[in-house]
Amino acid sequence: MNTAVIPTIIRDSVLREPGLVRILDRRVFPHSIEFVDCPDVESCARAIEEMVTQSAGPGKVAGAALALAAESSAGADADGRMAVMTAAADRLLRTRPTNNNIRDIVAAVKASLPEIASRDDFVEAVDALVRRQWDMRLQNSRRLGTAAAGLIEDGDTILTHCWAETSLVDTLAVCIESGKKVSVICTETRPYLQGARLTAHSVAEMGLPATVITDGMAAHAMASGMVSRYMTAADRVTLSGHVFNKVGTFQIATAAKALGVPYIAMVLKPDRLAPQPAAVELEMRDGDESLYCMGQRTATPLAKGWYPAFDITPPDFVTAYATQEGVFQAHELAGRFG
Repeated sequence: MNTAVIPTIIRDSVLREPGLVRILDRRVFPHSIEFVDCPDVESCARAIEEMVTQSAGPGKVAGAALALAAESSAGADADGRMAVMTAAADRLLRTRPTNNNIRDIVAAVKASLPEIASRDDFVEAVDALVRRQWDMRLQNSRRLGTAAAGLIEDGDTILTHCWAETSLVDTLAVCIESGKKVSVICTETRPYLQGARLTAHSVAEMGLPATVITDGMAAHAMASGMVSRYMTAADRVTLSGHVFNKVGTFQIATAAKALGVPYIAMVLKPDRLAPQPAAVELEMRDGDESLYCMGQRTATPLAKGWYPAFDITPPDFVTAYATQEGVFQAHELAGRFG
């Protein structure tokens, strides 16, 4: 991708330094550019849990945390290093269970540990493994973006929900490079406002028109003819075609189907370890998070909150799945990715 169109929130999201991981705080971006400094695995894990980073960010942070763990175990023997790395992996896997980015990068690094644990350059080898995983994800995201952009026509207005990170950015970058003029409508995405802050800002940074609507306006926007297609990333897609994404995705997909608006789910690839939705743990966050917005309580003190972080959109509501290997229908996923 042309570096000129890479939004700040992706370019500077996770910075790896000796003995430190610096994470751009997406809870306050773009109103404030602040970094959370994490010197160890535990602080990285808490940053993931506390929503300092979201979408693809936790996977990148998990990789950086494993590199920190390797640094901390440099003076140990092979068994000691394996113990430290295993404990680090276990802690990171407990942070946010629905999105499988963390699981995949942890598994990739763990698979190579037995052959490098006794090497003198162990720390450098782990760091190289992590950076290779980051590079592979960027390359695969570009392939996904190329596939998704093929579903977009010149002049389209795309409705999106939450923060799709590189999936959306790469898709829009391919559109820009091919000369397609597109605009984006972003739901604000309560309670963290990722759509209003992260998505809209990034789209605008790329030079494209960005419009923010409240979550409750999506159906009316589609009914009013403002939307050509609905496109979101997916935190996970099962082989059955069920889409796990930010809560609210399903209700917009329901309206889109009723109004004849195509819904495209973007995912690097469906999870071959999840044949059906029952195989995926649905993250439930503290209900108090629904009572606040940007640190300010917005609900009466007499009420309690409820916050499922994700919902599940059945395949009947999905027009197509854009992946790193091309575009597929729900009935094709198990045969291609299983």
